Amino acid sequence: MEEFNHSRVSEFVLLGLTDSPELQIFFNVMFSIFYLMTMLGNCLILLTVLSTPHLHSPMYFLLSNLSLIDMCLSSFATPKMIMDFFAQRKTISFEGCISQIFLLHLFTGTETVLLISMSFDRYIAICKPLHYSTIISQRVCVGLVVTSWTVGFLHTMSQLAFILYLPFCGPNVIDSFFCDLPLVIQLACIDVYVLGIFMISTSGVIALISFLLLLTSYIIVLVTIKDHSSTGSSKAFSTCTAHFIVVFMFFGPCIFIYMWPFRNFLVDKVLSVFYTIFTPFLNPLIYTLRNREVKTAVIKKLRANNYNLGQLLQDIQCNKQRSAV
Repeated sequence: MEEFNHSRVSEFVLLGLTDSPELQIFFNVMFSIFYLMTMLGNCLILLTVLSTPHLHSPMYFLLSNLSLIDMCLSSFATPKMIMDFFAQRKTISFEGCISQIFLLHLFTGTETVLLISMSFDRYIAICKPLHYSTIISQRVCVGLVVTSWTVGFLHTMSQLAFILYLPFCGPNVIDSFFCDLPLVIQLACIDVYVLGIFMISTSGVIALISFLLLLTSYIIVLVTIKDHSSTGSSKAFSTCTAHFIVVFMFFGPCIFIYMWPFRNFLVDKVLSVFYTIFTPFLNPLIYTLRNREVKTAVIKKLRANNYNLGQLLQDIQCNKQRSAV
């Protein structure tokens, strides 16, 4: 790892969300609950899809992969942020900072392509239903997921290819709770304005184009649904509405942050919290509340687990009574 020798900075100081001790305690409790619920909710969807035979379809296969990515996206920085609320001096090593940038762009790049894949799946299912089983096969679904991770990896490597060789010898204070490219690149000891505009705006343009592409596809799907008034159309409308809500929550903050780089707005912190913590938390809620099949399967899964737990406790109680006799 010779490239790290070019840097004189061995660590960065994270300012976090606030300096107020009272707010730090409040945020610690709140984000701990959000993180725990995010992991439990997405794990529940993942396990429900895997263990429910009638959910073994392309749409739910992609949904389960979205839950996996959301767990990863929620975990790359949130646990450290929660622990940093107890620290007097919040620091992260240079290697740790680069790792956060790598993981952030890997997961966001992967989720971008996966959301496009989910949009493509719904477009074929609703606009070309007779050809759905032919076009969207299991092999195609696996290919879409592999493509998503491949594009995410290539995207994050393209971002790191430049930043790894930048000299960081001056200020090392980052006004955020994690390392993000627009903030870190400003700390380089050379003039990186043009390079920074190119690197960061590229992410913003990609996010904007992807959002417009998804918006167009969902408009076409919704117009098609509107022309068919039936129970199936109502179900499709509910599913597509849930998908679009997820798309808007994910792309909105990314577009705002990366289309206008090199600013230090308080709203950037809020948006960073939104797409790294709130969006992964809300995704399972949206899909379970808006999708009847997932909601029913989750309820059955929870009831089955409660029944098994109750049966186990009853057996233990009976064994104790027998032993006492």
